[in-house]
Amino acid sequence: MPPPPTWEQRIRSRWAERHALGRLPYWLLTRASWVLGLCAALFVLNAVLLNSAAKAYDVMIGITSPADPSVDPHWSAWLLSVAGWGAIPAFVGAMVGYLVTDQVQTHQAEPLEEVLRRLRELSQPPTPPPGGGA
Repeated sequence: MPPPPTWEQRIRSRWAERHALGRLPYWLLTRASWVLGLCAALFVLNAVLLNSAAKAYDVMIGITSPADPSVDPHWSAWLLSVAGWGAIPAFVGAMVGYLVTDQVQTHQAEPLEEVLRRLRELSQPPTPPPGGGA
């Protein structure tokens, strides 16, 4: 009986399995996690520097200007503000784009070739009925 896998082998195996995920979960795991991590780190940094998570939230969503005198240091508040007005909407838009793309691809009725073949058949003149009629 082989020895059980080490924790390193299990982690490596799980990371290799990420390609089996759907488009949205794969994107969330590989690309979006960096954006969310950076935004979360900026938020925590500002919450610590401003001594208030509520004030950091207000700067992030634009209620309070990063140039406001009550916000100090301004450099970190500006980074958080840019992330709140740029990165977060871009993240939401990309996520919606993936969801819409998945829904459209799921609900495609027929391949294009099949539709074109049927249109060609319909464009042909009708054939006379068998037996000649009379």
